[in-house]
Amino acid sequence: MRVTLNLPEELTVALLTQGLDLSRAAFESIALEAYREHKLSTAQLRRLLGFETRYELDGFLKQHEVWLEYDWQDLEHDRETHHRLGL
Repeated sequence: MRVTLNLPEELTVALLTQGLDLSRAAFESIALEAYREHKLSTAQLRRLLGFETRYELDGFLKQHEVWLEYDWQDLEHDRETHHRLGL
């Protein structure tokens, strides 16, 4: 799907002076918001943004102050996995 945005000149100038690719910046913002709203999984977001590794995605999320949801159940699951693998 192709989307056309009409941006106010003030916003356009602010973004362009930072050297941003406006199309990519808009795409990333939309994808990031979908992730925040749990409409995309981590794997989906990684593929959409073209990151090859989870590490690259983690850096992107950190840069945008989006933190991974990780609770006690996740920790316990990881501990059991590590124990089972002998790590």
